[in-house]
Amino acid sequence: MENYALFTKSIALTELGIKNATIHYQLSAAELHEKTLQSGQGIENSTGALAINTGKFTGRSPQDRFIVKDTITQDKVWWGNVNIPFEPSDFDALYDKVTAYLSNKEIFVRDSSVCADAKYRLNVRVVTETAWANLFCYNMFLRPTALELADFTPEWTVICAPDFQAIPERDKTRDSNFAILNFTRKIALIGGTGYTGEMKKGIFSALNFILPVFKNTLPMHCSANVGEDGDTALFFGLSGTGKTTLSADPNRKLIGDDEHGWTKENTVFNFEGGCYAKVVNLTEAQEPDIFGAIKKGAILENMVFKKGTNEVDYTDISITPNTRVSYPIDHIKNIQPNSIGENPKNIFFLTADSFGILPPIAKLTPGQAAYHFISGYTAKIAGTEAGITEPQPNFSACFGAPFMPLHPTKYAEMLSKKMKETNVTVWLINTGWTGGPYGTGSRMKLKYTRAMITAALNGELNEVAFIAHPVFGIAQPQSCPNVPTEILNPRNTWENPVLYDEKAIELAQKFTTNFAKFQEFANAEILAGAPKA
Repeated sequence: MENYALFTKSIALTELGIKNATIHYQLSAAELHEKTLQSGQGIENSTGALAINTGKFTGRSPQDRFIVKDTITQDKVWWGNVNIPFEPSDFDALYDKVTAYLSNKEIFVRDSSVCADAKYRLNVRVVTETAWANLFCYNMFLRPTALELADFTPEWTVICAPDFQAIPERDKTRDSNFAILNFTRKIALIGGTGYTGEMKKGIFSALNFILPVFKNTLPMHCSANVGEDGDTALFFGLSGTGKTTLSADPNRKLIGDDEHGWTKENTVFNFEGGCYAKVVNLTEAQEPDIFGAIKKGAILENMVFKKGTNEVDYTDISITPNTRVSYPIDHIKNIQPNSIGENPKNIFFLTADSFGILPPIAKLTPGQAAYHFISGYTAKIAGTEAGITEPQPNFSACFGAPFMPLHPTKYAEMLSKKMKETNVTVWLINTGWTGGPYGTGSRMKLKYTRAMITAALNGELNEVAFIAHPVFGIAQPQSCPNVPTEILNPRNTWENPVLYDEKAIELAQKFTTNFAKFQEFANAEILAGAPKA
């Protein structure tokens, strides 16, 4: 853990419009931890981690995320209810109000960077109203050395003022909270919310525009690991599909768990310097790496303690099911030291199909990979949200629609091009249900999923026979080491195969309906990857 206690560089924030503030610059993790305890805004748990409450907001607020529509963005951003436009003049007025609010206050400033590959690195200055928000950025962004800080010049600035409340009719926001990206001024402005993920995802969204538009680099919402022979694997998937669990492999080193770039030189680099993991129902037996990372320096968000103790009850979701922990990546033992991997050899799209239709493993053509990448499918099960009484499809383009400023087909075309250039293999992995839908079938056993991924990584599926799925057209292996043959074809696991066929067509139609909004932008190869229903 980097120690900045002796680093004495002084800075002024008058160029940002913040005046006469008491500035705590580049405090160490230990100092920020203590500042939070002293302010009464956090409690130390039984393992030494800092436990805080983010207030009203315990997750992102997608409807309150905006992008300033200016000469840089107006013809490139895919405008709509994901990327909501904001006028430059309205941003300037709101920005001035936020910086005036922060003036004369005690604030915390951190210089950091993102993108582990130095050729793509972006320097970021973070200005926060609270010490714990600054500690979050210490954990999640890259930590420059004292030598690097000596001539540090910020390229982007994140300003986070959770106690500032916008007035919608005056400030042109939807509500009192907001997260706004301005690519001309290179500012991420956040107010009215204490949820720390808004800072992380703000910079991720900026990189999702900067890297493909200006750096010819594909940004990806995925985890990544590397084997002993240097082979890199990528794991895409929405929440609940196993992205973090399956990339944590004792035989492979973790590059990162959430956000990466795939360069024109065909290397993969982590954007971040830490991990931000969901910890609902966390146990040491199931997730030993994450469990062991929750120690001094980590931040637990919105947790509940067991009565009369400071021991966390990971089963208690009375505050939110989105309970999380952030920690520096070096809290994990088995990591890739420079957070960079060579060209990927295998990519895994993870889905938890609660309809029980998709095969547990299938190989995709480039067109199918692009189609499924754009679709970003998984399925919610009954009981996960109010009003959900049966499985519901959940589509999120590129497995991260809320963070993608460009049209999803732009990212998909880049992915297809890289697949062809590098001969990478893309696999669809269903970690969901087999033998029927949720309520009838059962969840795919983790040991079988791990065995299938291991077989793919080791090349053990290269010589086996494949058959095409009759509806989705994807290639299903007819055998796999350490996996019962009967589960590889999902139709064979259903008691009523005819019912399976009907439900497979129904699911394919849901894919088609979802894809309709992308149809006119997709090329022929992507369209050929669609299911045949």
